[in-house]
Amino acid sequence: LINIFGGIVRCDRVAQGVIDAYKNMGNIEVPIIVRLRGTNADIAKELIDNSGLDVQSAVEFQEAADKVQAVLA
Repeated sequence: LINIFGGIVRCDRVAQGVIDAYKNMGNIEVPIIVRLRGTNADIAKELIDNSGLDVQSAVEFQEAADKVQAVLA
């Protein structure tokens, strides 16, 4: 779980960093869930959702926690 709650942090830049890191690492065996809340969070969610990678995005913390619980079940 990557949880970023930033006021001035540009979430779209964080999302792009997550995408780039994932692509550089290759196949990742564990589920990746990213919750981004802050500046450009809507763009960040769109970037992750449209990346084609096995990365789930969430807006609310509870939503992210529920996704973590689901992948661990």
